[in-house]
Amino acid sequence: MLTVAIPKGSLLADTIALLQKIGLDFRMFLDSSNRLLQIEDPTGQARALLVRAQDVPVYVEYGQAQMGIVGEDVLREKQPDVACLVDLKFGFCRMSIAMAKDGPFRSALDLPPHCRVASKYVHCAREYFQGLDLPVEVIPLYGSVELAPLVGMAEAIVDLVSTGRTLRENGLVETDVLYESTARLIVHPLSYRLNRDNVQGLVAQLRDVVA
Repeated sequence: MLTVAIPKGSLLADTIALLQKIGLDFRMFLDSSNRLLQIEDPTGQARALLVRAQDVPVYVEYGQAQMGIVGEDVLREKQPDVACLVDLKFGFCRMSIAMAKDGPFRSALDLPPHCRVASKYVHCAREYFQGLDLPVEVIPLYGSVELAPLVGMAEAIVDLVSTGRTLRENGLVETDVLYESTARLIVHPLSYRLNRDNVQGLVAQLRDVVA
């Protein structure tokens, strides 16, 4: 039986809706009273695992799921050994640099060498500033990263931005966009090559739906 890793959070509803279009029904995950983390489609074609978005590529890479849906931001940060096959065209957001609105800096290039940048996307932040040839100290933070510039911990943050409302409400301004991110379909490479549990057929169906 095919196993699909499904992300909790902002991508969940669109992921469920997309899979419904190819005949896989995992709507039980949308029920607030549901506590199951693993369910089977009523037709018996597949089962789904409900996991944190950051864990989706881990389940796929290690073969516990043949297929998964996750944001490109997670793939760029984790760099897992999976095959990324389809841009699913939902979950639009961007990886951006933000700074204090009333601060002295207006872009990444204004930042002084060896300043501090806070982010939970440590790899992406380091890679970007290395590309600018600007040495910075990246401070890993995994919650309320917007606080870092406000309390003087860092001169800037690198974070995922959708509407920008949280930044504005906390006195920050978006200054640079590293890249734009959407939801992606990933598969376990060997499972795809061997077409285990008709994974190739389901990928083709998803491509058609997105197209």
